[in-house]
Amino acid sequence: MKTALIRVFLAVSVLLVAVATWAALEGHRRFTAPGPAVEPTTIVIPKGAGLEAIARRLQAAGIVPDIYSFMIGTRIRAATLRAGEYAFPARVSPEAAMRQIAEGRTVVHKLTIAEGLTVKQVMALVAGTDFLAGEVGKPSPEGWLLPETWHLSRDDDRAELMARMEKSMRQYLEQAWASRAQGLPLKTPAEALILASVVERETAVRDERPKVAAVFLNRLKRGMRLQSDPTVIYGLSDGLGVLDRPLSRADLEKPHRWNTYVLEGLPATAIANPGKASLDAVLHPADIDALYFVADGSGGHAFAQSLDEHNRNVAQWRKVEKARKPEPARK
Repeated sequence: MKTALIRVFLAVSVLLVAVATWAALEGHRRFTAPGPAVEPTTIVIPKGAGLEAIARRLQAAGIVPDIYSFMIGTRIRAATLRAGEYAFPARVSPEAAMRQIAEGRTVVHKLTIAEGLTVKQVMALVAGTDFLAGEVGKPSPEGWLLPETWHLSRDDDRAELMARMEKSMRQYLEQAWASRAQGLPLKTPAEALILASVVERETAVRDERPKVAAVFLNRLKRGMRLQSDPTVIYGLSDGLGVLDRPLSRADLEKPHRWNTYVLEGLPATAIANPGKASLDAVLHPADIDALYFVADGSGGHAFAQSLDEHNRNVAQWRKVEKARKPEPARK
């Protein structure tokens, strides 16, 4: 009787070991084999989600075949899973999905802040970006946000992004100011930033910016007013930097803190957020004696040293404008 019980016990033990071995091998196979997803799938794992909640989210999205093999495999590997937005390729294995989440390889979003936008425009852009979280916060001083393409993750904080832009601008300006050309009529980095913002709004042609900067610097040295249309527009548009109409002579004569047709020297603040190219142009201007420039009809500008030459360039530009205007319809 005792011998029979021992045999039964041994048989049951062998069966249990076999079942456990099969279960372990099957669990390992399911954990490491290609998963059920037939196409790339993106999911968001919220902050504070536990292992089971993550496993159920992955199963519901069709990324893992069951929650148990994923949970057991994750616990065996002592992996810590991170919140975020994840894009998984088709047929990703549960193990590969776990590693991606544990390493925090989230989806990277790009947000491009173009050169020449005002702070109000940047704030509106950041506020309207749906993958970011939180409030934009208080506005930075005009001009102090560095235009760049920013690489971000879902739910990155808007206020933190704005702070990063300002910190990057201050760092770049500090470095650029330290290596500036000698003899510039600028006393501080802030003055360089202000003039760079004017250059930014005057031309979109990168190679032309050192020439535009040289014109303004030459005028400052001679005590001439800058007479820049974008500075007038900034003051009239309540800091938006755009008008829905052409400037009038009355606009040019209207005094405000940015109107360089009325003011001596620089406007009160920057009028936009200048890019690195405009900052570099102001701190390393072209070696020219020009004091004037006007559009040339090709997207760039014609530069002149004398007023007579400038007037001829203006006359030529008016001919181009006139030629572009459509003829009135005949009745």
